[in-house]
Amino acid sequence: MQTVKMVVTGPFSSGKTAFIGSVSEIPVVRTERKISDNTRNIKEQTTVAMDFGRITIDKDLALYLFGTPGQKRFDFMWEILSEGMLGFIVIVDSARPETFREARRILDTFRSYSNTPFVIAANKQDDEDAWPPDDLKIALSLDQDMRVLPCIATDKNSVKNVLLELLYIILESTADEPKPKRKR
Repeated sequence: MQTVKMVVTGPFSSGKTAFIGSVSEIPVVRTERKISDNTRNIKEQTTVAMDFGRITIDKDLALYLFGTPGQKRFDFMWEILSEGMLGFIVIVDSARPETFREARRILDTFRSYSNTPFVIAANKQDDEDAWPPDDLKIALSLDQDMRVLPCIATDKNSVKNVLLELLYIILESTADEPKPKRKR
């Protein structure tokens, strides 16, 4: 079976853990710890190292999903988790514009680690305050060809659509590349 490593990243409380948890066919490996100073009242726990989940696409292909911590103080884990990734997803809470600048910084950071395909997931599209994907593209100052996809991280089908879109981009990008020779 072939495996594809995808990294799921984004700002604090954007929906990374929920995204992985909604599709993983194994219990998600989580490294969450209680937040000692929860002044934002957003959530009680935060990822401190990574989340890990797996989804089988067919008998020959499985996706390994590695979720990054979103807090800046844990960003040393980002480069470690990006090693060997074939693509990444930046989850943006599209109902919290105060996080858009951080989302753009995270996108730029991951693009500096590796020239791999990526998509932006505009999470919380079921929220009445959510920015539509096209508006989010403008707010994040993204190039026209960058894909911003609607998403609801707690909805399995929505998450699958985002994952499949990234998988198709990965397959397109690797189809044209010469295959490396195997070491003997």
